[in-house]
Amino acid sequence: MTAWQGELFGEHPTIIEARRLITRIAQSRVKSVLIYGETGTGKGLVARMLHQQSHRAQQAFIDLNCAAIPAELVESELFGHEKGAFTGAAAKKSGLIEAANGGTVFLDEIREMDLVLQAKLLSLLDTTRFRRVGAVEPIEVDVRFVAATNKILFNEVKNGRFREDLYYRLQVVSINLPPLRERGDDIFILTEQFIRKFNARYERAIVGLEPDVEAIFRAYAWPGNVRELENLLERIFVLEDENRVLVKHLPQRILREVVPSREVATTGTLANDGSGLTDFRGMSFHEATAEFQRALIQSTLAHTGGNLSMAARELGLSRHALRHQMSKIGNR
Repeated sequence: MTAWQGELFGEHPTIIEARRLITRIAQSRVKSVLIYGETGTGKGLVARMLHQQSHRAQQAFIDLNCAAIPAELVESELFGHEKGAFTGAAAKKSGLIEAANGGTVFLDEIREMDLVLQAKLLSLLDTTRFRRVGAVEPIEVDVRFVAATNKILFNEVKNGRFREDLYYRLQVVSINLPPLRERGDDIFILTEQFIRKFNARYERAIVGLEPDVEAIFRAYAWPGNVRELENLLERIFVLEDENRVLVKHLPQRILREVVPSREVATTGTLANDGSGLTDFRGMSFHEATAEFQRALIQSTLAHTGGNLSMAARELGLSRHALRHQMSKIGNR
């Protein structure tokens, strides 16, 4: 397993499949790859992995966030321009695609690309040729394009915001990165990786998490995904002095979400599906969190008549992640 893979993936079936796909795709001759994933799931890291594990690794890796550059400038950035091609074009300029010849171009937030520019990208993918803005003669290049999005592109196609032909051209080979909340105990593999990374960076010797922090990490939804976990741990390395990650180091917003009920925070009780109250007094944080999760799952299953798929949707989990949580806490 490479350092990049260690930073992203643990032993979870969907992650194992993603890892296998990345290795296979990287070593293939495919010229376009599409990465799906929520913000913070590591799409940029996967793009770099695809480059570094390919025969293009010694050539340039260039990334462009299509949402970060004004639409009118993206074409010139990608394709370059000739002198006098437009107002302000005082000299000829090579674009990113030309600079990446032999290597990889990563187009993040591809859905933000202008429809006209999408057509030019499609033509380049089909012919391996393009023209600088204002040029007559085409330039031939050998570039792999890795595009990424946090949206369902097919919905963008149906709404007229993305070209259907480009969608199918990019969709030939795709990688779907599951959110951190669906990766089970991957979070602790990732945590170990980040602790090693920050121990080296900040010359510290943090040894891990106290048990109550592990319970909180399991219960928290991680809306910012891998990036949120990494940023949280780095903040703790910078601001705290203990040699373990403790509950008191965690932001209140995380603690409030794990046990969201004000009544629970003040009285130690949680209403379940109507059969009574769960008393948290005398429990450790780990035990109380597991009991809270158990009561929430039971309540949701009661509401959905035992339908796992419906319960998973209500809880914001995949069916696989719900089963995983049930097996961990024991849904008695």
